Amino acid sequence: MILFRERLLPSRGLLVALLLLIPATLLVFLPINQTVGVVAAIALYLASCGTLIAISPVVEVTPERITVGRASLPIEFAGAPEAYSGGEATAERGVRLDARAWIVFRGGIASVVKIPVVDEKDPAPYWLISSRRPDQFVSAVSEAKRHTPSK
Repeated sequence: MILFRERLLPSRGLLVALLLLIPATLLVFLPINQTVGVVAAIALYLASCGTLIAISPVVEVTPERITVGRASLPIEFAGAPEAYSGGEATAERGVRLDARAWIVFRGGIASVVKIPVVDEKDPAPYWLISSRRPDQFVSAVSEAKRHTPSK
């Protein structure tokens, strides 16, 4: 059962900025062949957008674990999660960031969720993950922790 699922897609602003690939490609190819230039420009833009979407990590919370991309944290090793937005999120990504933390940031996603790691063998003190729905993410982790049997 999935309690929370979010794909960290690129922001619309990034996809719009990638439109600059079209005139840049046209500048290179138009002197050679106009048709090839237009086709190459459109293909390069679509391939770039498709690649960014395809490699976007998925954040998922189940009763057993938190998964972000290929990384996974068993729920029993997750501490109490906290959501940050605005200036607090900026501080968590910047001046308050521990160099040992495991992070997944995405440009265009302003809020983050901080999940302490309570496994003594894990060198990362916490996970810091971008999320467009931080309150739902925190609720899902808290819900999963409530249903995890204590050791």
